[in-house]
Amino acid sequence: MGLGLRSPRRVGCRFPAGCKQGRGAKGSRRPSPGSERQPRPPPDGRSDSHPHLSPEALGYFRRALSALKESPKTQEERELMVHNILKEVEAQALALSTNRTGSEMLQELLGFSPLKPFCRVWAALRSDLRFVACHRCGVHVLQSALLQLPRLLGNPEKEEEEEEDGKDGPMETLEELVLGLAAEVCEDFLFYCGDTHGSFMVRTLLQVLGGTILESERARTRGSQSPEAQKVPARECKPTDFEVPETFVNCLQDLSSCFLKDIAVFITDKISSFCLQVALQILYRKQPQFCAHLCNAVINYLSTRNSSADGSPLLLFLRDQTSSRLLEQVLLVLEPSRLQSLFENHFQGQLQTLAAHPIANFPLQRLLDAITTPELLSPVFEELSPALEAILAQGHPGVVVALVGACCRVGAHQAQVLRLLLEAFHCAEPSSRQVACVPLFASLMTYEVYYGLMEEEGTVPVEHQVEMAAARALGEVTVLGSVLLQHLLHFSTPGLILQSLGALKGPQLLALAQSPTGSHVLDAILTSPSVTRKQRRRVLQTLKGQYVALACSRHGSRVLDAIWNGAALGARKEIATELGKQNQELIRDPFGHHVARNVALTTFLKRREAWEQQQGAVAKRRRALNSILEG
Repeated sequence: MGLGLRSPRRVGCRFPAGCKQGRGAKGSRRPSPGSERQPRPPPDGRSDSHPHLSPEALGYFRRALSALKESPKTQEERELMVHNILKEVEAQALALSTNRTGSEMLQELLGFSPLKPFCRVWAALRSDLRFVACHRCGVHVLQSALLQLPRLLGNPEKEEEEEEDGKDGPMETLEELVLGLAAEVCEDFLFYCGDTHGSFMVRTLLQVLGGTILESERARTRGSQSPEAQKVPARECKPTDFEVPETFVNCLQDLSSCFLKDIAVFITDKISSFCLQVALQILYRKQPQFCAHLCNAVINYLSTRNSSADGSPLLLFLRDQTSSRLLEQVLLVLEPSRLQSLFENHFQGQLQTLAAHPIANFPLQRLLDAITTPELLSPVFEELSPALEAILAQGHPGVVVALVGACCRVGAHQAQVLRLLLEAFHCAEPSSRQVACVPLFASLMTYEVYYGLMEEEGTVPVEHQVEMAAARALGEVTVLGSVLLQHLLHFSTPGLILQSLGALKGPQLLALAQSPTGSHVLDAILTSPSVTRKQRRRVLQTLKGQYVALACSRHGSRVLDAIWNGAALGARKEIATELGKQNQELIRDPFGHHVARNVALTTFLKRREAWEQQQGAVAKRRRALNSILEG
């Protein structure tokens, strides 16, 4: 049920947590980029006009791969086996790559391949590029081949004498093969980018040319992709860089120039748009000036379309599934001055409308993510702040969390936004309710819903009941609720959040630490520069008596390791003493035995003096390192 703007006393409000930050979050109604029309292998990869893989050949390659994985004793034997297998692969590369099982085996074989056999297989695949690149199995082989480049370019082999048969002439180098592939793609760029399967190959090629592999693309080297990989938001991907020849960087710009020839298609076509999004990410890191040129081309095109009745024509495209995705990426790579101009010309005065829209709220979140200056944050905050509760009630908490993140990053409007959050969650007045803000923020529930109160609208809110709060188990910690608390803990004055965390009882704080999402709130307590050592110790002392339960939990054990790594010698003795009382239980537990080893629990129980000397030396090294880093 949606709430009107600024209706702080509306009772019974549980803010919908479905629309989470990132395009691939559960319940966001928007699948992650690239997951649409994901290539999936057919029952077989046969085509009447192309070679088929016989059952005998398939059996041979299956046995050969199995033998290769068993790792022959000597390096010479292994290399000889690889060369022999790949010699057979070269002759049947097209048939293997377009067969469901064969393509999976070929991808694995390419991971073992030395440089020269790899080049020969690549050349065989290039002989019919369009067929392989646009085949639902073949495209994954090409992607896997491209993703071998960081390994092969980083470990160039010495030139060896090759047997010449006098037929094919000298073999192309790996660099020449990649540039040749790029040239073929460039000649028919619109076709490959628009093909359901070929677009995956183009995206991987752009990354290889730029020497940057995105985590989201590396996860798609096989025909099937895990649900976890599909849910990773693009902005959370951690790129991996590697050295490439200068010719690759030049080719990257040449290939990216092809986007300008048909910019309208790449803005509006669902499949082609993904290629432009990846290009912007790579160019932003490698060629920022050309990235800015591409962004300007996108914005200029959209700004000259038919005007919207309620403002800039760009607003129409912010509400479109395809073009809004592209605009999200544009917002993330724009320079601050250009971002300011874009806001003033197109976004200003429309933020509350965009925040309420089921699609346009996503590019608005990216705008908030990109803010780095007070000059831009102030007008954005002024426009959005009156509607925080309404935005939450509409099911778009990602917008509010992104605004809080901007306040944290820029260091402005922090007190104001915290006060507005307290009002939106109905815990600002009476002031005794403020101590309950952490479980409310974590679960994205108002005070009345969280504690099951039946208050009539317009009545005076009841005081916070400490006994009632202590008896209630911690509610489910949502992803965005966790992120919200992490931002607040990094505010310059996180005292209220720490006070609320300190009010949690041992089982409640334990539940927070054991939660997959809530455990990151504990990480923020340990890492935030705004949290003093005394404040940190006051919150964490609640976990005394809970260390064994922490150690025997998947996420809790990670939190306990982090607490241990930052603890002084006295605190370490307390932790080890408590854990030592249930040493056998820890050793039998799959997570607890790792904690016991990290704490050196056996040494603590049997040779206390040696343990104290060891831990004292560790603490001394840590203090020395901290003094160097702080100096």
